[in-house]
Amino acid sequence: MFLSVFEMFKVGIGPSSSHTMGPMVAAARFLDLMRASPFTFCGVKGSLHGSLAFTGIGHATDRATILGLAGFLPETYDHANAEKTIESIRDRHVISPPNLPALKFNPKDDLRFDFGPNLPGHANGMILMATDAQGDVVLQETYYSIGGGFVLDEHELSLQDDSENRAGVPYPFATAEEMLRMAETSGKSIAQMKRSNELSHSSQDQVTSGIARIWEVMSDCIERGLVQEGNLPGGLNVKRRAKGIYEALIAERGKNLVAPHTINDWMCVYAMAVNEENAAGGRVVTAPTNGAAGVVPAVLRYYLDHVPGASFKRIEQFLLTASAIGGLVKFNASISGAEAGCQAEVGGASAMAAAGLCSVLGGSPKQIENAAEIALEHHLGMTCDPVKGLVQVPCIERNGLGAIKAVSAASLALRGDGTHLVPLDACIETLRQTGIDMSERYKETSLGGLAVNVPNC
Repeated sequence: MFLSVFEMFKVGIGPSSSHTMGPMVAAARFLDLMRASPFTFCGVKGSLHGSLAFTGIGHATDRATILGLAGFLPETYDHANAEKTIESIRDRHVISPPNLPALKFNPKDDLRFDFGPNLPGHANGMILMATDAQGDVVLQETYYSIGGGFVLDEHELSLQDDSENRAGVPYPFATAEEMLRMAETSGKSIAQMKRSNELSHSSQDQVTSGIARIWEVMSDCIERGLVQEGNLPGGLNVKRRAKGIYEALIAERGKNLVAPHTINDWMCVYAMAVNEENAAGGRVVTAPTNGAAGVVPAVLRYYLDHVPGASFKRIEQFLLTASAIGGLVKFNASISGAEAGCQAEVGGASAMAAAGLCSVLGGSPKQIENAAEIALEHHLGMTCDPVKGLVQVPCIERNGLGAIKAVSAASLALRGDGTHLVPLDACIETLRQTGIDMSERYKETSLGGLAVNVPNC
């Protein structure tokens, strides 16, 4: 199975990879369909289904879809230009995509939130339509935002298997068992095998510079989050806390009264900085999703700043190892909160971070697999119940705790020889089964859990 590190870690915008980035990408793909069509179009419309409807406002799904239809993409998103475009569309009821005629579009009437049953393919479904001069639909496509910014149309969803992904890479592991067997046979580390797979599709310079870019964006996001103040948007009036915690930690440095457990606060503050930026619609990296974007960078920052002997040269090793584990979770279960709850998002991120940290601390492939399993196992059953549909409560703090679990999991794994009772594959399969059994109320719909038991106005 081959899932590129640049698919697992994608530069985009907050607050959600599934609800913001995915719909924006889907809309851009629909524009390409329109450009390739022989029809003359006069308008566009769409409908959002499942979780995209239930938490669409809080996740800015409507805004992302509109901007996608106007030609915006997550990786090149410009906030100031987006604000002007949204205002123009609301005033004029016209969208003007690149290389297409001006199209009629009234946000209030032409983008519908459908709160009925989910579309058959996935909990995050959307239908986009183009109309002619009479208002008749002459082009239509269904898209599914399947987590982490990945988007499939209806036909692609029906064809999903790993036969194509296994082609053309030297180490096509689709399970952790295969990964460990290939590592033992080849004598290579997980990161080395992952890098060899990447080099089957990209040049050495592309891989090196691309991974450096991923960490640059992650690091910049942490730094922005550590200096911002004020309340997050959306109506909950959640106060940014990362700056205050960070300043207190800096002030305590060197004092003899600082308790050893304060290191947990450092891990948390790095993760919270990222997820506060995500909640504000800032630039983040899916890791593997936006809602879980703080865990991996927090653990990597913890390694670089707090672990004796840490080396910036090992950033690539960390991220390649993490992406290998994330690919296994995505391929064999899910990284989508709407499909499998937060066990898939923060649980998957914690497993990735634990594996990455274990790797750079000298762990063997077996110890790395053990670290990922420990981290994931202790997120199983975790629900996704964002208050008011916003990626704020409990999401921001949850990333901090996911980072702490990742570090603890790596440390425990390094205390052993890699031998353990529950294989990572069994844990991932349990995640999948638990996601199937989990009530829809607890899968990013904000219809249960904290979302209904916490006052949100």
